[in-house]
Amino acid sequence: MTFLRRFGIDGYMLVLLGTVVLGAVLPVRGIAAEGLGYITWGAVALLFFLYGVRMNAAEVWAGLTNWRLQGLSFVATYVFFPVVGVILATVMRPVLGNELATGLLFLSVLPSTINSSIAFTGMAGGNVSGAICSASLSNLIGVLLTPLLTALVLHQGGGLVTGGAVLKIASQILLPFLIGQMLRRWLGEFVRRHKVLTMVVDRGSILLIVYSAFSASTVAGIWGLIPPVTLVILFGVILLYLAIAMRGVLGLAALGRLSPPDRSALFFCGSTKSLASGLPIAAALFPASIIGTTILPVMMFHMTQLLVCAVVAQRAARRSAEVVA
Repeated sequence: MTFLRRFGIDGYMLVLLGTVVLGAVLPVRGIAAEGLGYITWGAVALLFFLYGVRMNAAEVWAGLTNWRLQGLSFVATYVFFPVVGVILATVMRPVLGNELATGLLFLSVLPSTINSSIAFTGMAGGNVSGAICSASLSNLIGVLLTPLLTALVLHQGGGLVTGGAVLKIASQILLPFLIGQMLRRWLGEFVRRHKVLTMVVDRGSILLIVYSAFSASTVAGIWGLIPPVTLVILFGVILLYLAIAMRGVLGLAALGRLSPPDRSALFFCGSTKSLASGLPIAAALFPASIIGTTILPVMMFHMTQLLVCAVVAQRAARRSAEVVA
C-alpha cells in the first residue's frame, strides 16, 4: 500500500475500483434497484447539504482579492476545458460513439477538485490559501454553471438535457446546498468536529452512485456494447486531454505572469476535474441506463489526474527542498 501511495493510489481508490467491478459482476435488479435509487438520491442531497455547511463564504470572498489567479482558474476550468472537450468529442465521436463522446463533453464542464488539488498544491509548495479559494469557488460556481454548460454543449451534440433535468438539479443539489449554507452558523462547528462522519458520507455517496450506475449499465447490457479496443482508445484520448489541459494551464500561468506559488495553485486547480461533484450531477442529469458509460470518461480522467499530479507535486517538492538545501 505504501508503494501505491507514492503514485496517488490509496485504499479508497482501490475500493472505488472494486465497486466498479462489483456493479459489473453483481448488479442490483428489480425492486432492490428501485430502493437503491431512492437511497442514492438521498445520499446525493445529503452530500451537497454538507458541502453547503462546510464552505466558508467569508473565506471564499476574501480569496477573490487575488483576481489574476481566480480569473485564470475560471478561464481554465470553464472556458479552455470546454473548448478542448468539444473539439475532442467532435473528432472522436465516430470512434467512441455518442455516449462516451457525451461523457467527454460532460467531463469538460465539471468544476475543479477540492481536496486533492489543495493537497497537491501544498505538497508542491504552492499558494495553499489561493488554491482553497480557487477550488471552493470553482465548485460553488459549478453548482449553477455546470448544468447550464452541460445543456449548452450537449444541445450541440444531441444530448438529453431538458428543463426537467435542470429542475432536478435544483431540487437535488442546489436546494440542499443553499439550506446547508443557511444552517452553517449552527452546524458548521459540528461538521468540523466530526470529520470522519462527513468523510464517510462524502465517500460513501460516491460509492453508492458508482455501484448504482454500473449496475444499471450492466443490466442494460452496456458492457457488451463497448469493445475492449474502444476502452483502450478512450484511455488514450483521456491521456491526450489531460496533457493538453496541463500544458494549456501552464500557458495561462505564463501569460498571466503568475508567481511560482500561484502557478502551482493554478496548475493543480485548473487542470483537474471533480469526481465528487461530477457523479452526483451526472446522476441527476442522465438516465440510469446510460450513466455508467457517460461517467466512464470522468472516472478515467479522475484516476489518471491523481497519478500524474502526484508525480508532478512530488517532483516540485524535491526541487524546492534542493533549492532550500
